[in-house]
Amino acid sequence: MSVDEVVRQLREMDVDLVIVTGGEPLSQQARLLPVLRQLHDEGIAVEVETNGTRTPTPDIQRLVRRFVVSPKLANSGNLERRRLVPKALQAFRDSGKADFKFVVRSIRDLDEVADIAEKHGLAPIWIMPEGQTADALLRGLAVIADAVVSRRWNLSVRLHVFAWGQSRGV
Repeated sequence: MSVDEVVRQLREMDVDLVIVTGGEPLSQQARLLPVLRQLHDEGIAVEVETNGTRTPTPDIQRLVRRFVVSPKLANSGNLERRRLVPKALQAFRDSGKADFKFVVRSIRDLDEVADIAEKHGLAPIWIMPEGQTADALLRGLAVIADAVVSRRWNLSVRLHVFAWGQSRGV
C-alpha cells in the first residue's frame, strides 16, 4: 500500500494513536518516515515498539511520541553484541521518550535486567512475564510480581493474550 492508503485507512478508523510494531520497525526508517510525517500532519500520535538495536534518526525521534524499547535478554539465545547496542540504548535513553520493557522467563532474569538498566542508565523499567496463554502468563506473573515490585519497577502482562488468546488479526 502507498503511504496515502495507509494513512487513509487509519483516518477512517478514527484513531488518535498508532503503535508501530512487528519485526523491527527501525530497520526500515527510510520507509517509515513518510508514514510518520503524514500521521503527524493528520494529528495522529505514533509510538514505536523496538528491540533497541537500531538508533532512531533525528526525524524519527521528533515524530514519535513514545518508544517502547524491549531489549532481548540472554534467555533469547542471541549473542549479547547483537541484542544490546549501547549507542542505540543511549539514544533512546537520551530522547526522554522511551520506556524499557523486558520479557522475563524466570525470577533469575531480573538480575540481568538490573545489570543492563544500571550499565546503560535505563528507566523507567517495565517487566512482563513470557507466555503465550493466559495460564502461562498468570503462572509467570505469580512468580515474579513481588520481586518486580520490591525493585520499584513496573509490572505488565500481555493483555491481548487474555482478551483474544493466540488469535491473530483481531
